Amino acid sequence: MGKRRVLSPNSVWDAAAVEEAFKAAGANTRHIPRMYNHLIRHPGSTWRDVPDLPKAAVAVLDAVFALHTTKLLGAQRSSDGETTKLLVQLQDGLQVEAVIMEYDNTERYAAAAAADQEQREQQQEQDAAHAQPPHAAEQRGQQQAQQGQQPKQQAGSDEDDFHDAMSSLGEVYSLQGGRRATLCVSSEVGCAMGCTFCATGTMGIIADLTAGEIVEQLVHASSVARIRNIVFMGMGEPLNNYSAVKAAVSMMTDPRAFGLRRKKVTVSTVGVVPRLLQLADDMPGVSLALSLHAPTQELRQTIVPSAKAFKLDRLMGAVDEYQRRTRQSVFIEYVMLGPDVNCTEEHAHQLGALLRGRDVLVNLIPWNPILSPSISFRAPAEGATAAFHRILRHQYGVNCTIRQEKGQDISGACGQLVLEHGGQAGASGGKGGCGGGKGGLTDVEDLLPPPAAPAATAAAR
Repeated sequence: MGKRRVLSPNSVWDAAAVEEAFKAAGANTRHIPRMYNHLIRHPGSTWRDVPDLPKAAVAVLDAVFALHTTKLLGAQRSSDGETTKLLVQLQDGLQVEAVIMEYDNTERYAAAAAADQEQREQQQEQDAAHAQPPHAAEQRGQQQAQQGQQPKQQAGSDEDDFHDAMSSLGEVYSLQGGRRATLCVSSEVGCAMGCTFCATGTMGIIADLTAGEIVEQLVHASSVARIRNIVFMGMGEPLNNYSAVKAAVSMMTDPRAFGLRRKKVTVSTVGVVPRLLQLADDMPGVSLALSLHAPTQELRQTIVPSAKAFKLDRLMGAVDEYQRRTRQSVFIEYVMLGPDVNCTEEHAHQLGALLRGRDVLVNLIPWNPILSPSISFRAPAEGATAAFHRILRHQYGVNCTIRQEKGQDISGACGQLVLEHGGQAGASGGKGGCGGGKGGLTDVEDLLPPPAAPAATAAAR
C-alpha cells in the first residue's frame, strides 16, 4: 500500500464517494446514473447542465467534488498515428501515464472470411467429385488448365492455427473486425512487486490511485479516441489496489455509465493469489492476464521477487480455481529475456509442460533493450522467439502468439514521459504493459494470430 493521501476535492468519477455524499445531503441517489450518462454523452458539460438535477445534489457536488481532479499535461503520438501516450498529473503533483493503442483489423478478418469461403468452395467441389463418375474430376481439371486456371490449394497449417486459437476464445471468433482503440491505464504510482525487467518495480510503491483517478484516465482518453477495450497494465499492481480497481471497473462496465463489455476489460497481475480468487467473485466476466515470465519457481523468483511469497504451484492452483469458477480463458504474459534468461528451448518445454491442458493463451513479448536502456537484459537470440512459439504451439498444444511492438518512436516503455517532464514518478513498463516494445496485452482480438494467405502458407512449406 502506498502513502496515505489526503485529497480535496474528490473526483466526481468516484461513484461510491458521490453516492455517500448524496445520502448525507439527503439527495436521491437515483439521479447519479443519469448524471454520469449526461456527462459521458456530453463532453465538456458539468453536473449543472444535467436536466432536473435536484438543488441538494448540485450543492453537494459543488462543495465536495470536481469534474476533473487530474490534469492532462501532455501527449505524444507515434509517427504511424496508432499510439498516443498521455501524461496525467494527479492533484498532489504525482504523475502517471495512460496509453491509447488504435487498431484496424478489417483486412485481417476479411482475409479470414475469404479463406473460409475458399475452403467451403473446395469442400463443395470435393463433395461434388465424390458424387460424380470417377472421370469427372479429371475432366474438370483439364478444363481449368485450358482456361489458364490453377486448381485451388488447400489452406496450410497456419490457417488451422488461426481457427484453433479462435475457437479457444469462443465468441471472439464471431467478431468481424474494424477500427477500435485499447486504453492501458495505471492503478498505482510506482509498484511494490519489484520485477527486475520493469523500471517501475525498482521505484517501490509511492501511492495508490483512487477509483476516480483511474476512471479519469478513461475520461481523458475518450477525448482522443473511442475506447473499446481497457487493460490494467500501466504503472502498479492492480490487485494491490484492489478496492479502487474494483470500483473503477464497475463504473467502466456499468451500462448506465461507460458501458464497456466486461470481457473487454483485462486486469493483469503478477499473481496476488488471495485477490486473484476474489477477482473471480467480485468482477465476473472481466478478463484476467497473468504475468508469468518463467516456467519454474526457481527462475521466476529471480525475475519476479514477489514470487517468493506466492509460489508457482500455489499460483497455478489459484488459476485453476479461478477458471473453475469463471469458465474463462486466462491470458499469460511472458517477456522473453535474452540471451538465455528465460527464452531457450528448454524453457519452452518447461512452460509447455506447465500449461499443457490449461485453457490459456500465451503472449510472448520479446525484450527490446533499446526501449529500456537502463535495464541490463538483452533481446532474445535471432529466431529464439519463433522457436519458443513453435514448441509451445505444436508440441504442447498451447495457444500462443507473439507480441507486435507499437509506439517505439514515442519513448517505448510506459512512464518515459513522466521522466522527461521531471515528475515525481519514474519510468513504468509494468508487467509487460502498455505502449512500446515491452508491450503486453492489448485485447483479445489482437492476441489471436492473423490468418496467413494461402500463397504465403504454400511458400513457407
